[in-house]
Amino acid sequence: MDSSPTTDRRLISSREWRFVWTTIVCVLVVTSLPYLYGYVSSPPDKQFMGLMLDVPDHGQYLSWWRSFQNSVLVSNKLTPEPNEPLFFNLLWWALAWVSKLTGLGYAPVYQIFRWVAGVSFLWAAYRLIAQFLSEVRQRRTAFLLVVFSSGLGWVLVGLKYTLTKGELLFPLDVYIAEGNSFLCILGYPHFAFALTFIALTLEFVWRGWKEERMGYMLVAGLLALLLGWMHAYDLLLIYGITGAFALSVWWKRRVFPWRLFWGGVILCALSCSGAVYSVVLTTVDPLWGEVLAQFANAGVYTPSPPHLIILFGLPLIGAVATWIALALRKQRSEENLFVMAWFLTGAALNYIPTDFQIHMLNGWQIPMMILCAKGLHDLVARIEGRRLAVALLIAAVLPTNVYLWAWRFVDLARHDYPYYLYRDDMTALAWLDGEAEDEEIVLSSLTIGQYVPALSGKTAFLAHWAQTVGFYDKQERVARFFDAAAPDEERLDTVRTFGVDYVFHGPAERVLGDYDPASASWLRLVFSTPQVDVYRVEGSGGAP
Repeated sequence: MDSSPTTDRRLISSREWRFVWTTIVCVLVVTSLPYLYGYVSSPPDKQFMGLMLDVPDHGQYLSWWRSFQNSVLVSNKLTPEPNEPLFFNLLWWALAWVSKLTGLGYAPVYQIFRWVAGVSFLWAAYRLIAQFLSEVRQRRTAFLLVVFSSGLGWVLVGLKYTLTKGELLFPLDVYIAEGNSFLCILGYPHFAFALTFIALTLEFVWRGWKEERMGYMLVAGLLALLLGWMHAYDLLLIYGITGAFALSVWWKRRVFPWRLFWGGVILCALSCSGAVYSVVLTTVDPLWGEVLAQFANAGVYTPSPPHLIILFGLPLIGAVATWIALALRKQRSEENLFVMAWFLTGAALNYIPTDFQIHMLNGWQIPMMILCAKGLHDLVARIEGRRLAVALLIAAVLPTNVYLWAWRFVDLARHDYPYYLYRDDMTALAWLDGEAEDEEIVLSSLTIGQYVPALSGKTAFLAHWAQTVGFYDKQERVARFFDAAAPDEERLDTVRTFGVDYVFHGPAERVLGDYDPASASWLRLVFSTPQVDVYRVEGSGGAP
């Protein structure tokens, strides 16, 4: 029967795969609907940009996408400081070449990538789940929890519309994407794609040990190599989990696991180059060192344990309870030890003293949901109503994601920045693409600046909270530049200090102030549409 344990944990029946693929198709269709709405509802004078979450970071990725079409190593075009082409990222280099070979723009390539990331992660997740849960019902429960779980943030949403009068308390407990698979597939596909490699790498680490096949450790090393050149920080998860499992096996068997040790050495040796490169880049090059230091500007860190309960909800509580129960009952099969080691290692890495600690949450949902499913099914195995218990749990973890999904339509219905640009904005950026040199610097609002490198190929003066060196200073300079009350000497200082070549003046810039660039003798109008003007800085921006 479908619910009976399989004799081989690697064996996944065709019926199971039909369930998995049906779920995947449903997820892709549902997560595509807000994008479809964004395109079909776009007003005649505006263009939907194909993004609906975290535009600043996506602007960073699209800058790389644009630059990698012309070079293997690229410079940072999100800051005006001169810098050498030293940066490489395998994911965005590959997507750049997809665009170059097919002629597709970033919007269709982004959607294709989003679908590929969603499919590959959910496929890899079920493969991994099947390694540790032999009963099909448990597998399905764990898989559905991995796909849809979103914690207790809906309680905060309920308070927003009742007691707190429109204020969302602790918004990060609702909006953090790391650890929320559905939200990653909806709007953070690079996280979902990284999860594919995390899941596959750990699957082959486990199988290499359990099946005594060192070749699987080689496969794991190659998968981790690719991961390291996309998300170097994720290697901390791979190394930490592998090391914790090795210690668990050593403790259980009372014999040092040499085969796992040498497999880990192979894994690290094959995969560490991406991490070494990242460390060297941010240590040796001053500009990239400043970029790394500015990650603190986001002010986003792993929530404290009480807030983690809100972020992950009942599955976290169930996973902790199951972990304790397995430890107390001494149910120490190596399958259990691997999942327990992963869960505990993830909990520790969530709070490493770095500005990117929150990224360690990515993937923690997999061992969490495996433990939760195992505990739930063990709890209800002796009573009637197993299906009802599972259904109630799934229903309890869905509402926050339903809210996040539905709110995309509300955001997009405003037809406003940053998800839409005026067509005049697009026309002006296209003109810059054709007329100016790529090294030239464009001063604009942050709203437009985050799109400047991707859509014009030019360097932005102000574009990103981390990639723009001296972000707060440049943000203040832009605000003062468009403030009519600011003295012209301040504008000239900005232009001269950073070698600004063009000033972009459109609706987003007019929101910042009433300054009219046409009044400056050192600015020459070189392109104009009804809503957007582009000015060229004459000479060095000196006074006449």
